[in-house]
Amino acid sequence: FNQLQIQRSEEAHLILPIVLFPVVQQVNILMPVCLTTYTMSCLCLQGIEKPFTEVIKANIGDAQAMGQQPITFFRQVLALCSYPELLNLDNTFPEDAKNRARLILQSCGGSSLGAYSPSQGIDYVRQDVANYIERRDGGVPCDPDNIYLTTGASDGITTILKLLVCGQGIDRTGVMISIPQYPLYSAALAELGAVQINYFLNEDNCWSMDIQELQRAVNEARQHCHPRALCIINPGNPTGQVQSRDCIEDVIRFAAKERLFLMADEVYQDNVYAEGCKFHSFKKVLFEMGPEYSETVELASFHSTSKCYMGECGFRGGYMEVINMDDDVKSQLTKLVSVRLCSPVPGQALMDLVVNPPQPGEPSYNCFIKERTATLSALAEKAKLTEKILNTVPGIRCNPVQGAMYSFPCITIPDKAIKEALEKGQQPDMFYCMTMLEETGICLVPGSGFGQKRAHITSGEMTILPPIDKLTILLNKVKEFHQRFTKQYS
Repeated sequence: FNQLQIQRSEEAHLILPIVLFPVVQQVNILMPVCLTTYTMSCLCLQGIEKPFTEVIKANIGDAQAMGQQPITFFRQVLALCSYPELLNLDNTFPEDAKNRARLILQSCGGSSLGAYSPSQGIDYVRQDVANYIERRDGGVPCDPDNIYLTTGASDGITTILKLLVCGQGIDRTGVMISIPQYPLYSAALAELGAVQINYFLNEDNCWSMDIQELQRAVNEARQHCHPRALCIINPGNPTGQVQSRDCIEDVIRFAAKERLFLMADEVYQDNVYAEGCKFHSFKKVLFEMGPEYSETVELASFHSTSKCYMGECGFRGGYMEVINMDDDVKSQLTKLVSVRLCSPVPGQALMDLVVNPPQPGEPSYNCFIKERTATLSALAEKAKLTEKILNTVPGIRCNPVQGAMYSFPCITIPDKAIKEALEKGQQPDMFYCMTMLEETGICLVPGSGFGQKRAHITSGEMTILPPIDKLTILLNKVKEFHQRFTKQYS
């Protein structure tokens, strides 16, 4: 920790705050966010003039914070559940919203969202989740007893990792994660004392997975740990790719051969934009590959209310489904989730609405479809706009944003800028991002914090979520800054 260079605002005479993680490398991932945001706050408090009027936070996938509107039906039902007296009002809420609220409340202890639920989640909601998965996967059976309602997908992911991590020395659990990576995984593995096994996505092939790369990673890892799990994010965060069905089949075969537990992070399953791309759930592909795989490969898949067209990050709703988990291990999983009593009940209620939205013929259906379509269409438009504008800039190359909510462009930084950054004790991409913040007010995080080998701006920090007019301004500012920066350091 002492090796970190904690920046200080001399004008404000304040030391920057920092979030401590178990190991230094985890601090490095999130530190640019703390530094840039807090530095700008100090400067604004001191009245120092900047060539911009606001800081545009393009560094997080928080949809509603960036202007995405919530779905009316979801909020109506949650309002009714939170304050049941509203059910007595005439003509204020549609009848299907009232009926849904009554069903949810009837499934809660004391007919109240304020009561604890079973640790695995409300039975009624888990049944609706199971029905949703069956519909999504074309009739592949889903047992509600395999469903666990979670505090967002991140809670389910960390719970499964806790279940898998054990051993010491060469027997320590190793977990394979993709690079560029989503920091949740590296931070959780560091906290648990597991070994992070990096496998690199193929940037030249639109961030696809390469089985030879997976094999390389697992072979090298067996020299110093016991690989037990393989994590996949599809559609990808921070890289925005959508994996093909053939790729998913290859990954399942690889996991079966290497006896790896599969963790499928599928929270962006509705966010698919590119022509020719389609979301395939790992569970559906697994079962369509036949009993050789569907009866043996262990799988946990995750979904959330935070992404897709919902963007309800703050409610912390999610679920995980476990497949082929040993009964004794599953009982330990149930004990593990019991420690936290239950996930937030309002989040469970919201998850129920996501998996069982208004149906044709119901009063709220037309409004729901209109809002859902508008949100996803806007995201698709912004995905194309991002790729189009960034690829007009010499020195920036951006793969198609096939899905999710992010781009991950490759930035070429001039040698003179690299030299200056190193002289200042900074990584070149950190120097680039801090300079951009000072000159434009755009807050991004360098790709090196995501483990990427090249100097990148990360997609998790280059979100496509701002409204189309603000996103256009943002992208043009990035374009103008890069041209100016390149000329300055040419």
